[in-house]
Amino acid sequence: MHFRKILSGSVFAAAVLLPGLAAAECTVEIGSVLSLTGPAGPFGQAASKSIEMAFRDINDAGGVIDGCKLTVDFRDSQTQGTVAVDGARQLVDLKKVPVIIGAIISSDSMPILTTVTGPSKVVQISPAASSPSFTEVARKGDTGGYWFRTITSDALQGVAAAKYAMDLGLDSLAVIHVNNDFGVNMLREFQKSYAALGGKITSVTPYNASQASYQAEVTAGLEGDPKGLYLIAYPGDGTTVARTWISQGGPAKFLLNDGMNSAEFIKDVGPQYLNEAYGTSSGTTKTASTEYFSTHYDAFTENKFDWQAPAADRAYDAAAIIGLAIAKAKSKEAMAIRDSIRAVLDPKGEEIHAGPEGFKKALALIAEGKPIRYVGVIGPVAFDEYGDITGPFREWQIKDGVVVTTGEISAAEIDKLKAGMK
Repeated sequence: MHFRKILSGSVFAAAVLLPGLAAAECTVEIGSVLSLTGPAGPFGQAASKSIEMAFRDINDAGGVIDGCKLTVDFRDSQTQGTVAVDGARQLVDLKKVPVIIGAIISSDSMPILTTVTGPSKVVQISPAASSPSFTEVARKGDTGGYWFRTITSDALQGVAAAKYAMDLGLDSLAVIHVNNDFGVNMLREFQKSYAALGGKITSVTPYNASQASYQAEVTAGLEGDPKGLYLIAYPGDGTTVARTWISQGGPAKFLLNDGMNSAEFIKDVGPQYLNEAYGTSSGTTKTASTEYFSTHYDAFTENKFDWQAPAADRAYDAAAIIGLAIAKAKSKEAMAIRDSIRAVLDPKGEEIHAGPEGFKKALALIAEGKPIRYVGVIGPVAFDEYGDITGPFREWQIKDGVVVTTGEISAAEIDKLKAGMK
């Protein structure tokens, strides 16, 4: 996978006016804070194109609020929480955006939520922030209902990963994890589930992002003679950890988190070393939207991105839901948009799918006052009272340099496993 070059600097602030948009036309500007550089840069870049594509599709279908066109102002978090907050603050305080899409990682999304969007009553929807901490913040009432995410919580993925490991016979694992909100929470949920299923963790070693070397962490991880390594990481640092693990004689059996489903990681480590690498990701229920996205995304990005890149599909759905909610609200105000988000996912509404034709139908139904149900690229989306979604988990393996699906664990199975662990 090849990635476009991103301008360097503390903030990447280019408002994207989609094709055919004249300066004099009515616009609705949305903000987006994504990792366009840094360890999670590949994910943020892919997600940014998904957002652009979704907005283009809605604009081509007729736009929102009497034909107003959606635009997006991207800010680069550089995969750093402080930079993410600075970008979000500029979007909210200076640009007065009613919605922020982002961020990519939990340690960027959380400070945006707690210091910018939450207090300012601005909608925030993330395609990839999976920490269980967001549920707790929402449960306490600190989000005001302005927080949503189109990815399942790590509280669920940890259970799926533990089950997959045991099904594979990986009942003894070392864990090396990135030392941030995402890594710590993923570890905690995995530990509980893995122990309950009979697995043994031989060592737990945190690491800090962007270190020059991970030799010390790998040496610690190799103690206890594990059968393999559960690597909770991002592709950049994860590549270095995996290469060091292999070079120091560690067993070439890996359990990986969703973000490690990366062509760059496979290429840089070497596919010959990863034929016993397995992972879990939030799954999708295939729909007409999935078909549309999978056949149009690569061309939209001029083949610079893969439609299966982590966060790409979920970013499209996040942007589509926001666009439809604005049309439903007939308003640029954050509260009205917030209150319309679940309305465009009405289980009693007429099904709407991705793409200009689907959105044209949606906009016509909205104009007639009829209910709609957007069925997304990842499947039928429904937010609970905390802004969370549930869904299946995909089990995958790297074979000859290609990620292939090996199975799926349903939301019902996850719930049953969790209930049995209490």
